[in-house]
Amino acid sequence: MVDKKYCMSSYMAFRYIEDEDKEFYENQHHQNIIPIPDEQRELVKTADDIDKAIHQTFSENSAVRKGILLSGGMDSAILASYMHGCDAYTFRFLGGELQKEELKRAEYYADYYQLRLHYVDINWNTVENYLEMAMKAKAAPVHSIEPQIIQAALQAKADGVELMIVGESSDLVFGGMDQLLSKDWTFDEFMKRYIFTNPAEVLTESVDMQYLFERYRRGDKIDFLKFMDDVFSIESSSSYMNAFQVSELSYLDPYARLKMAEPLDLYRVRNGEPKYLIRELFAKKYPDIPIPDKIPMPRPVDAYFADWRGPVRPEFKSNLDMAKYTGNQKWQMYCLEKFLDMYEH
Repeated sequence: MVDKKYCMSSYMAFRYIEDEDKEFYENQHHQNIIPIPDEQRELVKTADDIDKAIHQTFSENSAVRKGILLSGGMDSAILASYMHGCDAYTFRFLGGELQKEELKRAEYYADYYQLRLHYVDINWNTVENYLEMAMKAKAAPVHSIEPQIIQAALQAKADGVELMIVGESSDLVFGGMDQLLSKDWTFDEFMKRYIFTNPAEVLTESVDMQYLFERYRRGDKIDFLKFMDDVFSIESSSSYMNAFQVSELSYLDPYARLKMAEPLDLYRVRNGEPKYLIRELFAKKYPDIPIPDKIPMPRPVDAYFADWRGPVRPEFKSNLDMAKYTGNQKWQMYCLEKFLDMYEH
């Protein structure tokens, strides 16, 4: 059913349309990824278990030419160790800081395992070239990484890559979301912390998104681990699914096939060891360098929207103080406005 008000609020709060039965417009249908069921995922207890499982995944896909989205972080660096002689693609923002330390690490990983390193140079043209096709395919506004993933995928296809490897699920599977795991949240605390942009704050008409959190309420607490497994996994992975579908390039996330055999040790996560099993495996793969800090995929939204004055469509409140909002929140408002413009000139 069409429920534009709901869809706008869901996108602002969660960066995706949670209710699969509601759409922005007639004859559209947004698509959310269906995570691999637990019973189909391989249980891993140690770093060596992870190593063996990923090695098996690569063995099953040995016949195709592979590429990898390679950052300066642990997750893609580990995957690179199984990809001798393959192509690696690293994002580089030409409109500002080049994140030299991260680029150096990506270069180190590629050299260590003899990968052919290619830079994917992103700037505002990336948004202009690929945003509309990403939104049309998704039937919804999109995550800020999607245009640049499309650009990387098309570049890889032109190089002959048939399967792109990504490490997107590692944070969720192995306890990398250390800020969201930092405490046992009360219900109200977690809801306030998790919502990306409060719909009631920026939209003239909004729908309360508390219903989704209520599914995970435990008295005045919340099962935040289950919430993240169910909700964050769909939001994040659907962005990759959409971008690669638009690009018509297959992709594979080996971490998404895994599940920890034992409960996450929150004490270790909260005391400086997020993704402790991944950290151990990284140390085995790269014994000569220190373990890097967590590095999200670079997306220069702060630079893109530094001087943006905000949305002007009537669906948004007027005179919003844009200085209050992060680059990612500004992206959401910009992207939603552009999506509405496509269908309501």
